[in-house]
Amino acid sequence: MLSRRPRLIAAAALVLGILVGAGGGIFADQTYPDYVPVLAIGQPKGAIDQAAVNQALHVIEARYYSSHLDYRKLSGGTVRGMVQALGDPYSTYYDPQQFRSQQDNYAGRHTGVIGIYVSFQGDHPVISGLVPGSPAAASGLRTGDEILSIDGRDARGLSEQAASALIRGPIGTSVSMVVDRAGQSLTFNIQRANFSSPMVVSLLLGPVLYVRVYQFGDSTQSQFDAQLKANLGSASGVILDLRDNPGGYISAAAAMISRFVSSGEAFEVRDRGGHVERTYVSGDHPAGSIPLVVLVNGSTASSAEIVAGSLEAHHRAQLVGTKTFGKGSVQVDFPLEDGGDLHLTVQHWFLPDGRSIDKVGLQPEVPVDQPSGQPEFDPVQPSLGYAGDAPLNRALELLAPR
Repeated sequence: MLSRRPRLIAAAALVLGILVGAGGGIFADQTYPDYVPVLAIGQPKGAIDQAAVNQALHVIEARYYSSHLDYRKLSGGTVRGMVQALGDPYSTYYDPQQFRSQQDNYAGRHTGVIGIYVSFQGDHPVISGLVPGSPAAASGLRTGDEILSIDGRDARGLSEQAASALIRGPIGTSVSMVVDRAGQSLTFNIQRANFSSPMVVSLLLGPVLYVRVYQFGDSTQSQFDAQLKANLGSASGVILDLRDNPGGYISAAAAMISRFVSSGEAFEVRDRGGHVERTYVSGDHPAGSIPLVVLVNGSTASSAEIVAGSLEAHHRAQLVGTKTFGKGSVQVDFPLEDGGDLHLTVQHWFLPDGRSIDKVGLQPEVPVDQPSGQPEFDPVQPSLGYAGDAPLNRALELLAPR
């Protein structure tokens, strides 16, 4: 039985104990199907070697050092291994806890975290942004702070996974971080908490409306519309900042394109059989003629690339920054009986001019690198200014009255 169409997802990073830039891609417009296809269509076309699986289980039961086996975990591991064998970096199995965390992320809910974006390009992790409404934002931490230690452990050379494990923890407990800020060593004790964060933040930079979109989640469309309604009337141009945006729901991407484009195709998706499904702009275009610049970088991915690439293809915006991530596939979530989720690539998406950016990315018309060691403008901390944000300053130049 199928009573509603599955929502699709296009994104490239999830919220961790810390929030990192874009890593591998994960999801594009997501609902959840009322059925799991492998159960609905009868017997699969091929057969897993069940005898080998059973034999392995018997050997584990008979010879593994510990007799206390968690069969739920073993079942999940079997599904995870099967998906990994597809060789697709964007298809995966989420156990029940990971699945709940993913859904919280797309709703802007964060649990047991402090809310920082972190770059791992140097010897020490560097805070590259703060999540609006987070404990980190209230603590006094700043974009550009270099993390020297976490709870007494030297942070030099820490991986994303190790840093996340140190920072995430039980709600109400604190994590101690020592940071270097312009040569000064500072210590912060930040309490881990549950909090909700906005997907969209905007402010006026002179006559230009700057809009930062962090992710394409449940409320991105409504928040974006609210920001336009409040500020568009007094703006002479718009800067849409999609840097470090990992993507999300395709429906939110289509709505955003529709705010700037008056007619035509927003994007299209194609399945393995070659079937093409086209999505057109909705006709709701309050900013259909305002000058527009879109900021992108190597962590702009998936649904964020759909928006940037479609606006470029419609000649509505200039792209400023560096080459984007390059994720052109679409995933659907299929919840499983164990509470977990099969997160599976089902389609690839294409821009209105027929281009696929998968593994290629978008090359900005105006290439501008962010200077090493200089933080991007953080709208959560506008008082820090944007003198060191070269792409943003170039965008402001392009929108300056002539």
